[in-house]
Amino acid sequence: MYPTINMKATGRHIRRIMNQRKFTVKDVQEYLNLSSVQSIYHWLNGQSMPTVDNLYALSELFQLPVDAMIVGNRKNYMLFSDKPFYRRAYVYYMAVRELNM
Repeated sequence: MYPTINMKATGRHIRRIMNQRKFTVKDVQEYLNLSSVQSIYHWLNGQSMPTVDNLYALSELFQLPVDAMIVGNRKNYMLFSDKPFYRRAYVYYMAVRELNM
């Protein structure tokens, strides 16, 4: 099976990140220079995904790698490095993420 993105889970995850960092939908709209907030609500509700350009900009705003914002079915992906510390951190991150879904 090839990797796929879960749009609903990704939307929930982006909403969670926004809440943790105290960003409103209006803040994101202004940062991305979007004409309305409607597309952001579509992302958050899992109806659509941000474009690659918007994902890239959101990664800068949230200070996260793009892959950390996307929720999919890919397993055993090393986000940072092959060093043991990063491997343990990644395993912990995946466990916490699964609990929050």
